[in-house]
Amino acid sequence: MKTSLFTGWQARFHAVCLMMLLSALAVGAFSSSAHAQAQVTPAPSETVAVEPLPTAPEATAAPVAEAAAAATFDHGDVAWMLTSTLLVLLMVVPGLALFYGGLVRSKNVLSILSQILVVFSLVLMLWVAYGYSAVFSEGNAFFGSFTQFAFLKGFGPDTVGNTPIAGLPDYLFVAFQSTFAGITTALIVGAFAERIKFKAVLLFSALWFTLSYIPMAHIVWGGGYLGEMGAIDFAGGTVVHINAGVAGLVGAYFVGKRIGYGQTALKPHNVPFTYIGAMLLWVGWFGFNAGSAAAADTVASLAFINTILATAAAVLGWTLVEAVSKGKPSALGAASGAVAGLVGITPACGTVGPLGAIVIGLVAGVVCVWGVTGLKRLLKVDDTADVFGVHGIGGIVGALLTGVFSAQSLGGTKADLDIGHQVWVQLVSVGFTIVWCAVATVLILLVVRMVFGLRVTEEAERTGLDVTSHGESAYEA
Repeated sequence: MKTSLFTGWQARFHAVCLMMLLSALAVGAFSSSAHAQAQVTPAPSETVAVEPLPTAPEATAAPVAEAAAAATFDHGDVAWMLTSTLLVLLMVVPGLALFYGGLVRSKNVLSILSQILVVFSLVLMLWVAYGYSAVFSEGNAFFGSFTQFAFLKGFGPDTVGNTPIAGLPDYLFVAFQSTFAGITTALIVGAFAERIKFKAVLLFSALWFTLSYIPMAHIVWGGGYLGEMGAIDFAGGTVVHINAGVAGLVGAYFVGKRIGYGQTALKPHNVPFTYIGAMLLWVGWFGFNAGSAAAADTVASLAFINTILATAAAVLGWTLVEAVSKGKPSALGAASGAVAGLVGITPACGTVGPLGAIVIGLVAGVVCVWGVTGLKRLLKVDDTADVFGVHGIGGIVGALLTGVFSAQSLGGTKADLDIGHQVWVQLVSVGFTIVWCAVATVLILLVVRMVFGLRVTEEAERTGLDVTSHGESAYEA
């Protein structure tokens, strides 16, 4: 009996792998027209030539020729981008892990920590294997080539200028972008935490990264459809937050509600964990937003101050709404408000002024309170960590208001911006992201359900995923 079950599982698993391979090959073959412009280009900065030091007095003509041919980069830009990459890593582990870990019950905290770490690590591997190539290579309006830069083909320790950001070492740009792919996919797991199979999470993440994150990143940042249309998404309002939020919402519907949801209080087990995680997210988000300038320049400075102000405004907005509606503002609400403000300012941080950032943060904080309360009840969904209510709704608010406050007349950087037209473009980008992600996520979940199933048994859920999925407990009795 065990042999036949194992054989059946193998057959289904091999079938899924074959489907992924054929899909990748088909998309690579379909990539034909060139779209090589990145959305973000750094301002001109002083460059420093990288040249070998002569080892003997007679070294003359050869070193001069080598120096002339050497690629150039700005050491300040490189230092800032190395720091920004590290800051985004801080957002995921430990930031996001602690934020979600505190929101679940004590019997599932190690489960969610493991999911975030392993999913993030898996996506980093896939990013190097084919993800970077499929996003930033020449292709069509929806995909690049899955093979042109597969496993970073053509890049080396000394290569500079072969990515959309000409002034950075190639490996640095690849590393920075890998953290965006990793955190986006990891964000989703909070929506269906405490009841999904670990192996289902991994298969879902691999497929979702391939069929939702990659195309959306190419469409917006890799020279694809929305980028050519003129959509403004400086650091990931559509690519990251709406994309992950919609996937979380669909995933929560497919996996179903937790046992006891709506009947008993399923309270966060450790609010200080969540608070600390939110503050680590705020610190790391400076790499996420200001790092998206890809240079240590005035654009990064603008994104930096906007990230400070929008987040503070959102904290105050969320706290005020709770104080008025509930009579008591909560620490959990203030922490959630900080994340809502960070999400809201992400697409706008490089193009709006400080006053615009304050308005965006305030609106995001207020609207996201409704997103995790009233809207959640209307949708009748058990989104454990309110991924859609904060990231989906906050991302939509930020994307739309980007079209308003990017205008120079309202303190933004776009001198010739037609607000009405830009808001329409932003609305189209939001709608496109929602539809693409929803359809892709539904198809992926159907495949995962067919191969592994989605949900753990009732007994496993009641016992807790820490013990039943990972064989350990966070807190010993």
